[in-house]
Amino acid sequence: MECMRLVTKLYRPISWPTLGAGGDTGSWRTHRPVVDEERCNKCQICWVYCPEAVVDRLEPVIDYRYCKGCGVCALECPTGAISMEQEE
Repeated sequence: MECMRLVTKLYRPISWPTLGAGGDTGSWRTHRPVVDEERCNKCQICWVYCPEAVVDRLEPVIDYRYCKGCGVCALECPTGAISMEQEE
């Protein structure tokens, strides 16, 4: 039983954003994260903390179709490379 708990902790399922019944879910945000690639050191912290899994793991690219504009990535960025800008 203890072995199963360890396996469950190590291998949790990861969900990826997909087109749902509501369509692209990023259409209602008021602010969008914008990455300053010169300040970004590609530490992947934004990827780790993004609750919607819309940040690419290897490059500082955000999938705006599903980004809700919550700002977690900007808050967690240690270099301040991500800023929240108002949607047009």
